[in-house]
Amino acid sequence: MVTAIDLNSDLGESFGAWTMGDDTAILQLVSSANVACGFHAGSPAGLLSTLRMAKQQGVAIGAHVSYPDLVGFGRRNMDVSSDELTADVIYQIGALQGLARAAGTEVRYVKPHGALYNTIAHDERQALAVINAIQSIDAGLPLVGLAGSRVLELAQEKGLRTIAEAFADRAYHTDGSLVSRREAGSVLHDAQHIAERMLQLITLGGVTSIEGEFTPVKADSICVHGDSPGAIEMARQIRNLLEEKGIAIRAFVGA
Repeated sequence: MVTAIDLNSDLGESFGAWTMGDDTAILQLVSSANVACGFHAGSPAGLLSTLRMAKQQGVAIGAHVSYPDLVGFGRRNMDVSSDELTADVIYQIGALQGLARAAGTEVRYVKPHGALYNTIAHDERQALAVINAIQSIDAGLPLVGLAGSRVLELAQEKGLRTIAEAFADRAYHTDGSLVSRREAGSVLHDAQHIAERMLQLITLGGVTSIEGEFTPVKADSICVHGDSPGAIEMARQIRNLLEEKGIAIRAFVGA
């Protein structure tokens, strides 16, 4: 029986006068924060503020690395060369490490964002570029990736610790892949249903796919997207239901 699980969210995604999500509220509910690194979202002052709040709440920090795609919020596929992608990821981790140090905390793991996350789940070349970046800057940083994906196998083969992730607010296909955001029903919104679905994930080892079939998903961490409408209520109901059932919310690394 699982007695604890990590609950994470993508934060630090505001940019100047443009506000994305409510970092202050969600940091009171999650155990890990995937903080943007400036390539898909996040301005330096805003990132520093989020990191300071995470430190105050005892929330673990991860580098939420992305393709260089501010206009597309990092959700557009890019055919980046391996050397360039490796350098981009090193750059982003290093930038967040500097800001985290100034905030009195540190980067504890790496989680790719958006299109990069989805691409490396199956694209071995780009996956290895990201893995090489992590090994180059700090081989002790775990890599968070889609549960059941090839990138986690590759990372383990290269000696990295991996964290399998499930998405609370996203629909799954029967093969364990995420339903594209371009398709109807890809993003879930009913907070109570989402919480019950995550309890099913933990207690039964899977969720019901968009095709209506039970799909095994073995995860160490659950993500609630910080930019999703109702994200705060989703995170609150997930946490409340799991704790009611004796399942603690706890970071997979120290804060």
